[in-house]
Amino acid sequence: MPQLQVVIASTRPGRAGLPIGRWAAEAAAEHGGFGVELVDLEEMRLPLLDEPNHPRMRRYTKEHTLRWSEKVSGADAFLFVTPEYNYGPPPALLNAVNFLHDEWAYKPAAFVSYGGVAAGLRSVQALKQVLTTLRMVPIPEGVAIPFVFEHLSPAGLTPPPPVAAAVGPMLDELLRWTNALTELRNSPPPQPPSPPPAGRGMPVGAR
Repeated sequence: MPQLQVVIASTRPGRAGLPIGRWAAEAAAEHGGFGVELVDLEEMRLPLLDEPNHPRMRRYTKEHTLRWSEKVSGADAFLFVTPEYNYGPPPALLNAVNFLHDEWAYKPAAFVSYGGVAAGLRSVQALKQVLTTLRMVPIPEGVAIPFVFEHLSPAGLTPPPPVAAAVGPMLDELLRWTNALTELRNSPPPQPPSPPPAGRGMPVGAR
């Protein structure tokens, strides 16, 4: 069974992403097409990108990067649960994505976004451009939750009917892409040639 990681993108205290992520993970488990793991970026505790080498080289020097690489490598597909900050995705999510490279390749991604009237959709559009650079495949189907605080309580998220109805078709399509990309995931791209020594052949600002 393919493995789906449901990634909670927000790390802010009091975030709505935690109950929404739990709801999304439960819905994915009920779907039955995936083995499901809930991944909370707040618990991963990644600092701002602090690796000296380009992530494509996979020459990681930090224990937190090795843990994150192992975590992401174990997934076949992703469901990102994300808010929108100033027309864009949370910095914690972009930072987590940028820590790695080949670990993301040929894995499809879907989104549960949330917010006010825009329901976090501008965040999703920005994320799709980033993920395609890493050879990921963002799918068109998604779940958008507008006016999210109207649907939250101490018991968690109670999705309105249109939101609840969107989950199944999204996961169905995500599973189709997950299966279709299996061969590519099993044949990762070749590693790039080693870079020149520091200070030789490297333009100013390349790091």
